[in-house]
Amino acid sequence: MLIKRLLLILWAVVPLLSGAATLDDFAANPCKSGGCLYAYPYPAEPLPTLTPAPEGYEPFYIDHYGRHGSRWLIEPGDYVKPVRLLERLDSANLLTALGKRTLTDLRRWQEQSEKRLGELTDIGAEQHQGIAARMFRNFPQVFGGRDKTVRARSSVVIRCILSMIAETSTLKACNPGLNILTDASQADMKTIAHGSAQEKLGKLKEEARKQIPPGLYHVDWPTFSKQLMLDNDLLSDHEKSYLMHLLRQVAVSLQNHKTDYSLFQLFTTDDLFSMWANDNIHTYLSFGNSPQARNMMPYAQAHLLREMIATADDVIAHGGRVADLRFGHDVVLITLATLMELDHFNVSLDNLADVAEQWRNYDIFPMACNIQMVFYRPVGGAAGDVLVKVLINEHEAQLPVGQDTAPYCRWADLKHYYENKLELMDKEYEKL
Repeated sequence: MLIKRLLLILWAVVPLLSGAATLDDFAANPCKSGGCLYAYPYPAEPLPTLTPAPEGYEPFYIDHYGRHGSRWLIEPGDYVKPVRLLERLDSANLLTALGKRTLTDLRRWQEQSEKRLGELTDIGAEQHQGIAARMFRNFPQVFGGRDKTVRARSSVVIRCILSMIAETSTLKACNPGLNILTDASQADMKTIAHGSAQEKLGKLKEEARKQIPPGLYHVDWPTFSKQLMLDNDLLSDHEKSYLMHLLRQVAVSLQNHKTDYSLFQLFTTDDLFSMWANDNIHTYLSFGNSPQARNMMPYAQAHLLREMIATADDVIAHGGRVADLRFGHDVVLITLATLMELDHFNVSLDNLADVAEQWRNYDIFPMACNIQMVFYRPVGGAAGDVLVKVLINEHEAQLPVGQDTAPYCRWADLKHYYENKLELMDKEYEKL
């Protein structure tokens, strides 16, 4: 019996120990606990200085994928449901003073969200304007001068289109001589928004999620509930737990608006960690290189990576434009970053208790997250290999090849690596 009790205690403590660095992150900046709702942190946080181009080389082309900027919450109940639950308590005079203030504030956010669900917020466009301005400043050889063409394509979802407009209009303001072609079409949605192979991969995802140990991260909803409501049985335990989840959604989303109002004071750092960690595991199993899903989830973006290789090769061979800019969604970018093996995002973890420390979604796909493949060639048409480096969220990424010359590598080597990987994954997919 004693051994069993000790094992139960150890099982409860291990996740917290494994997430110690993440807890520190949330204590310093609770906004990171938003995961996919984390607002793009730059330029509020300093960006690293980029490594100069190798001697005799200059950038000439950028192949890009970017997520839309900050948005309102998407689901119809995200703002309505917490208000309704608190109103039930208020009508029975069972709200604490804090509960009443929270209800008043939530009603205001519900009103402002009317017919805005999923739309770009006031800071969403600014994020892409900043990204474009820094892209122009970092790579003036690409975007400067005359008679240069940029091709931009977007998901048909309005927040993506507006993000594309914010970025391309900023580039145009930096250089009025740019010829910018924009498009948003259902014809592009498979590549830019939906991915491929969804039926088989969807089944793998469902099976992988069944492997999450029950109660891996405990959420202390009883203590949370006492802040807002007097002890009562008006709400079921499920409704109280659900209320905590709904309020956390609103709390982490507020960073995507120009407001000083916060709901983070309702939550402890442990609360934020536990709720984030549960979401993070689901994200890893759904889009990461998870062995629980047979390491196949990144294959969803095989079609997109193949297109990026093809567009780069076309420009290298024939010219015609200086950038291909694509604007879409978080689930595409996070899977693409994993497929491309950028930094540590391709890590394969057998123990799900390790995910919180080794694979953190807020590092990969905040609002407006982006991947920039920057191509270099010898100055003046001299002989030499085409080189490439990849930025993720404007940081130089580690690549699966070319470690001796990082952050640069030969495009031929990186292309060969990706094409071989995709061919192997094609064969594995056929076996599913």
